[in-house]
Amino acid sequence: MEDNNKCDLIEANTDNLFTILSMLDSCGLPSNDLTKDHLEHFYTLECDDKALGCIGLEPYGKHALLRSLAVIKDVRGNGFGKLLVKKIEQYAKEQNIDDIYLLTTTAEGFFAKLGYSTISREEIPSAVKKSEEFSSICPDSAVAMVKPIANL
Repeated sequence: MEDNNKCDLIEANTDNLFTILSMLDSCGLPSNDLTKDHLEHFYTLECDDKALGCIGLEPYGKHALLRSLAVIKDVRGNGFGKLLVKKIEQYAKEQNIDDIYLLTTTAEGFFAKLGYSTISREEIPSAVKKSEEFSSICPDSAVAMVKPIANL
């Protein structure tokens, strides 16, 4: 188990792209559309100079898509996923985002515990639906969820 006191949430940059892509691939998450341009809204969790997790946001006006939450298998269950989600929610609030949407095939329960609600895809704003995640990458069986951010 890692010591949370030695961990930092770091804004991602182009030097992190390979590490983030590798982490996503190892967690079975889509990464083929992720480019260095996405990293403007990404964070990595680093402990003792080792990347243990990442999370990103794709803003679409007042809405955003949460994507690419990954924590390496060896350290799951230590609260790092919650820490990353809390960070991206705070970042979204600072960016004047009203709500965060996501698609998941495996983590519905995790996100529900953090205040995300299941919704139908029809309820998702059209700008967010046009993202590659919604339009082509995630399967139709993925669960859509949302969380209002404005009142955090």
